[in-house]
Amino acid sequence: MKPLRATTVFYGLEFFLRMPTWVVMAVYLVRELHLSPLQLVLMGTAMEGTVLLFEVPTGVVADLYSRKLSQIIGYVGMGAAWMTVGLVSAPWLAIVLWCCWGFSYTLTSGAYEAWIADEVGAENVGALFLRGRRIGYGGALLGLALQVGIGTVSLRAGVVVGGAITTLCGLACIVVMPETGFRRRAEHEARPHPRRLAGRALAGIRYARAAPLIGLLIAVALFTGMSSEAFDRLKEAHFLRDVGLPAIGHLSPVAWFGIFYLVAMAFGFVALGKLIPHVERGGVEVVTRFLLGFTFAQLAAMVLFALSRSTWPAVVGLLGVFFARDLTDPLYTTWLNAQISDSSVRATVLSLSGQADAFGQAAGGPVLGAIGDVWGIRAALAAGATALAPAAALYARAIRRHGEAVLVPTGEV
Repeated sequence: MKPLRATTVFYGLEFFLRMPTWVVMAVYLVRELHLSPLQLVLMGTAMEGTVLLFEVPTGVVADLYSRKLSQIIGYVGMGAAWMTVGLVSAPWLAIVLWCCWGFSYTLTSGAYEAWIADEVGAENVGALFLRGRRIGYGGALLGLALQVGIGTVSLRAGVVVGGAITTLCGLACIVVMPETGFRRRAEHEARPHPRRLAGRALAGIRYARAAPLIGLLIAVALFTGMSSEAFDRLKEAHFLRDVGLPAIGHLSPVAWFGIFYLVAMAFGFVALGKLIPHVERGGVEVVTRFLLGFTFAQLAAMVLFALSRSTWPAVVGLLGVFFARDLTDPLYTTWLNAQISDSSVRATVLSLSGQADAFGQAAGGPVLGAIGDVWGIRAALAAGATALAPAAALYARAIRRHGEAVLVPTGEV
């Protein structure tokens, strides 16, 4: 079988990689493994700490050797770790396995975006990322229905199915993924020499330092990482332990969380359809304005969710965060890719952003988890929300710069 067109593979990955849902995993961790608020946050923090250590090294490997191979290994590893979490009973073992998931993730982070940017051209990825996210809603919807249906019978089985889907994506990439835009260095230059790897990493760092807006976007990733950790790990526990779920019918918690994601995806699908033409016409300047608006919307929604003492205000806040974050992510990736004109360091620079996000989560996670254990989940969620304020300020500064940056070539390593 011949490789498919890059855009076809990209849209397929957007669809299938969105199928595994955190909904079933989160309920499984609370209901089956009985993780405390601190343990839930530490699970994420341990994973993000792993990402912090390996994000840039694996990005360097993708820049030097093969972005396709990096993704294949990453997807198979992520799926295997996810599946195995569904087979264990000890909280500490789930945390260790999530570190393995984090390491595998670093092999795909940066490499995925760099691969498609090289295949279609960095100037064409803006609308592509947004369309991919829209297609991803279809995969998320199918995966949600599949895993929630299985999860109502067996949470463990629902978790295992989610991991199996990611593993199959990695295996499929062996056959169908093209890699024509990437040019591997000569064989004698591509051997795994520590000095060469370190040199490529330093080249990416120098490139980021020479472009003011890349540094700004990396700083944004740091603050959004700090903000997201408490919400990502404690949102289900906030409903289950603080505000309760809607008293309509006799639906299980996993079914309710599935409904919440479904409604958020419907809003996001419609919004992306209206956003794509604006980005195609307006370019980077429009992207920056939307990023600022969605960041403020996310901040307001996180505060509402954190301070809610009854079910429906919490539901509104939850949906608001989902909506704003889903639209922010592809816009952020579009803007960052637009600042990287040197393909030889693309995956490394993208990985620097992922490393900043991981540092924010790893640094903020234990503090927020401790706040949750001492003062309650609401306090931890509210503290996490405040970290978005600096991100909004950085976006406002970027708008004053008109979304432009001066790039300096890195030179050969």
